[in-house]
Amino acid sequence: MGEPINDAELVRQAKAGELAAFEELTRRYERQVYSLAFRIVRQEQDAEDVTQDAFLSAMEHLAGFREEARFRTWLLRITTHAALKVLRKRRGLDTVSLEASTEPDTEGVIPHPEFIADWRQSPEELVHRNETRRLLDEALDRLDEKHRLVFLLRDVEGLSVRETADTLGLSEVNVKVRLLRARLQLREHLTRRLGDPARALARGHPHAT
Repeated sequence: MGEPINDAELVRQAKAGELAAFEELTRRYERQVYSLAFRIVRQEQDAEDVTQDAFLSAMEHLAGFREEARFRTWLLRITTHAALKVLRKRRGLDTVSLEASTEPDTEGVIPHPEFIADWRQSPEELVHRNETRRLLDEALDRLDEKHRLVFLLRDVEGLSVRETADTLGLSEVNVKVRLLRARLQLREHLTRRLGDPARALARGHPHAT
């Protein structure tokens, strides 16, 4: 059995009109696209619609894909924007860019956790453990959209800071600030569930800064 064809070669074949090549790309990423879509829209039917729309859009625009980014990154970018479109329609808002619809963060102002306890693993490490997936999903639901999106793309999907920034139309500084805020909020929520209360430090404690 030969080595699997890499994404770049499949993209070239698909651009040349080989439908089987695009079908293979779909097979490789359908589950990941659906997972990201569901984490954003939080409804199965909407996630299925986003998944379908993302692959249709990718097929329609494949000829214009310049391959400067990885196909996976490009596809997740399409998925993110399709999911955001669903959210805005659900809220009855006009579809605008994420950059235009979110106010800039104030650099250097980091929210202080209300609860601190001993914890050996970070949220980004816990995301890959099945037994904590439900708790993490619960914590993610508590984040506002702009922080949840950054965490999903950077820590769950593994995009770089630059790729995350390009996907969301943000500066790299904004991505870093939002990611830190997301991690702190997730850490606080999960610590309340997973931390050791006996070692908790109340806010204002000299060792809680």
